[in-house]
Amino acid sequence: MSMQPTKLDVFQSTQQLHIEWPDGKIHELPFFGLRKNCPCVVCRGGHEKMGQFELELFFVQPTGLMEELRMKSLKAVGRHAIRITWSDGHNDGMYRHEDLYEWGEYVGAKQG
Repeated sequence: MSMQPTKLDVFQSTQQLHIEWPDGKIHELPFFGLRKNCPCVVCRGGHEKMGQFELELFFVQPTGLMEELRMKSLKAVGRHAIRITWSDGHNDGMYRHEDLYEWGEYVGAKQG
């Protein structure tokens, strides 16, 4: 199965990224969890921590400035990832499709 999403929708009002996949699954990922799990080396805390994510952050209610978090843009990076520019100016992470799918499965299993 190709892990490339068939559809991406950004819902600013609910701070959700809606992803549809070739296998028919649909995932909804909260902005806060996406931003806090940015895969860039700075956000991960160094090269030795690349690929280590805090998936429980998908269930945290944002407070303060994070309540106003928005996606300014979302762009494809080849056929394997997306790059998100956040309202806080950060855009260094490339969110791999495989990670997004795995995160969506995790969030869906915990919610359902």
